[in-house]
Amino acid sequence: MVLPLTALLAGLGFGLALIVAIGAQNAFVLRQGLRREHVLVIVAICAISDALLIGIGVAGLGAIINQLEWLLLVIEVIGGIFLCTYGVMAAKRAWKPEVLTADTGGAPLTLKVAVGTILALTYLNPHVYLDTVLLLGSVAGTYESQRWWFGVGAMFGSLLWFSVLGFGARLLAPVFTKPAAWRVLDAIIAVVMFTLGTSLLVSFAQRLMS
Repeated sequence: MVLPLTALLAGLGFGLALIVAIGAQNAFVLRQGLRREHVLVIVAICAISDALLIGIGVAGLGAIINQLEWLLLVIEVIGGIFLCTYGVMAAKRAWKPEVLTADTGGAPLTLKVAVGTILALTYLNPHVYLDTVLLLGSVAGTYESQRWWFGVGAMFGSLLWFSVLGFGARLLAPVFTKPAAWRVLDAIIAVVMFTLGTSLLVSFAQRLMS
């Protein structure tokens, strides 16, 4: 029996592992944070968008998986392999780290332009649906009755990351320009992904033997 706190912490770690990456969305949030332009609105849009997509994944895929035992087994195998593969990719990034930079030049953005930009970077990115709706929803489903605790943990991870990135931009910017910082982050992500992936494969093996 998975405890709520266990599912919550697993969701938190998994959510952070997915979202902490070098990409256009994070770079834009960092940029706005450095310029102190519409930070609250930008952070809120990112966090609410992730919460919405995570909720769809947990409610939809989680409910379906919870009803179909054979699908749960398939998800455990495929999900375990995928997460371990994701861990390998994170480990490779840790070996040859890049950096997150933000172009702070140019004229100030209006609220309308800033909102339009972050909405486009969020919802026009196909990976966001793969990560939140499909992957996270599928993994949440393996937690069965505790899947919503897993989802809440992932939602909190998103809120935490974007808040720190946006409001702490001036303090974090020097850190994100250092490859060593990303080496540590990607190493942690690799550990989280390997741990979750292995747990799914172990769960699959246990179900087969039971």
